[in-house]
Amino acid sequence: MEHDRVRTRAWVLHPDIKTDPDRRDAETGLQEGVSLAAALPDLDVIGSDVVRLPRAHPGMLFGSGKIEELGTRFKAEEVELVLIDGPVSPVQQRNLEKAWKVKILDRTGLILEIFSDRARTREGVLQVEMAALSYQRTRLVRAWTHLERQRGGLGFVGGPGETQIEADRRAIDEQLVRLRRQLEKVVKTRTLHRAARAKVPYPIVALVGYTNAGKSTLFNRLTGAEVMAKDMLFATLDPTMRRVQLPDGPEIILSDTVGFISDLPTELVAAFRATLEEVLSADVVVHVRDISHAETEEQAKDVETILSSLGIDAERPRIEVWNKLDQLEPDEADARRQRAGREDGLHAISALNGEGIDGLLTEVAEILQGVRHEAQVKLGFADGKRRAWLFRQDVVQEENQTEDGFEITVLWTPKQQAQFDALG
Repeated sequence: MEHDRVRTRAWVLHPDIKTDPDRRDAETGLQEGVSLAAALPDLDVIGSDVVRLPRAHPGMLFGSGKIEELGTRFKAEEVELVLIDGPVSPVQQRNLEKAWKVKILDRTGLILEIFSDRARTREGVLQVEMAALSYQRTRLVRAWTHLERQRGGLGFVGGPGETQIEADRRAIDEQLVRLRRQLEKVVKTRTLHRAARAKVPYPIVALVGYTNAGKSTLFNRLTGAEVMAKDMLFATLDPTMRRVQLPDGPEIILSDTVGFISDLPTELVAAFRATLEEVLSADVVVHVRDISHAETEEQAKDVETILSSLGIDAERPRIEVWNKLDQLEPDEADARRQRAGREDGLHAISALNGEGIDGLLTEVAEILQGVRHEAQVKLGFADGKRRAWLFRQDVVQEENQTEDGFEITVLWTPKQQAQFDALG
């Protein structure tokens, strides 16, 4: 039962290092660190601080005075886990754990814990395990059993009865090889599933956006599905797909994806990309933004950067959605509505109360009418190969036999038409 779970008392620190070239606004960084921690159900965040540093100390990260001051506070507050929102080297981690007598998790470790808590598909689970092992390989940590946790996670935030990977490089490498083999099998089967779905004549519309932008709330409103829509970072990890009938438009498959986040550690990119497969095959990408967030512009840039790195070209139809109008002052909300009314491909909405949803769906339908169009194809009796191809693609709507061969009505995309023409 939920209330029987032992919760770990945690404290979040955001190091604000003057010499860091990628330095972000410290208060916003801390806020994101706290939100990340809140995404783990077993953590109780009892405090948080920004620690300003002229530079990082190689052995301890922080200066000795600050270490002593924080150590006293952690002892008084009975803190068991300190989350440091940034990279911490294995040496710094070991030294800080010794000094404070607590467990330390850096940003990568924390995101891995969240990924492991959220991964649902077999591929998601394997990718997270591999990312965790690669991370662990650099640390060679043993079980941190002094933190009582009921959930069998990755063992970063230890727990009773958890089997800990032998922190020995060879054992980890053998495990990685095994996981890679399993992953290859899973990816093969998933490719088959995707090929099967490619036959479904429904276009795919993918919701993407920075974490906590309100994608899951919008997804639920459009599909009536109860996807985990808590106010948490990474509330969805594996894409969730549902069929939706657009008003006066085609039936579509709507895909909800994991939230993007800035400075995603490199070890996690594959695990993250595994959750974005559906975006690659999407006919329309809907970029959902939390327009009420102080850093909405920076977040939007992060999302655009990730989409480009995934190979989502500028040609792909894209709609931008300014969500959370309900959280703005009335004047500002009006200004956003007016601007969205003037610009193509931009919608101001509230996924929470439904404002602006109809206009958004109408535009999706209009874009997609251009994606699949009906055409007549005439084939001779000797054209068996091309006729079979049309049936395999599942684009045939109707077929009539004539004296010379077949008259076929197809519903296809420009891409399928080009492929058909290439068959000669």
